[in-house]
Amino acid sequence: MLEHPTIYVVDDDEQCRESMCALVTAKGFHTEAFRSGEEFLASADSISENGCLITDYKMTGMTGLELQEELASQNCHLPVIVVSGHANVSVAVRAMVNGAVILLEKPHPEAELMGAIDRAIHQSSQLRERRERFKHVQKWWDGLDSESREVARLLISGALNSAVASRLNLGLRTVERRRHDLLKSLGVKTVAQLARMMALLEDSVPREV
Repeated sequence: MLEHPTIYVVDDDEQCRESMCALVTAKGFHTEAFRSGEEFLASADSISENGCLITDYKMTGMTGLELQEELASQNCHLPVIVVSGHANVSVAVRAMVNGAVILLEKPHPEAELMGAIDRAIHQSSQLRERRERFKHVQKWWDGLDSESREVARLLISGALNSAVASRLNLGLRTVERRRHDLLKSLGVKTVAQLARMMALLEDSVPREV
């Protein structure tokens, strides 16, 4: 069973940190609080990507944007909400370029914060589903023999069965069987669906042979 989302709050102001956690907890979310970006990163091994991070921008030591950038460099996909009482245009632009869900200015309406959290959790869910699909398709691809891979590449490039047979010097029935087996093994019904699934592997599976 999938665990409930966790909202991580990073703020060096104890009052703000506790107030944020109390508000989010009252809305039914599990929260974990950290006094600094450094403290959060020290716990990175136990951080779940099912949820989101709310970080203050201006803190002692690492800023919220520096924390956001460090997480990105570690390939952490936890959605980030940046909160600041010192925001300017350059800070906002940097936060959004780095992939922040939103930059909220203090003080912010409760509804605005909860809306941001809802968007962040939805984004987290989408990213997690995409990673699971990628793992599934990668495992499927790794299990194919070389001939099946060649057939798959040609099919998603738009080649007809007869063209695949001619290109690979195979019998038409062999190609038809390979096509059927490819679709069935991946759990799809059409070559278009096969192509969409294989698009997840576009960095590691060339389209041409």
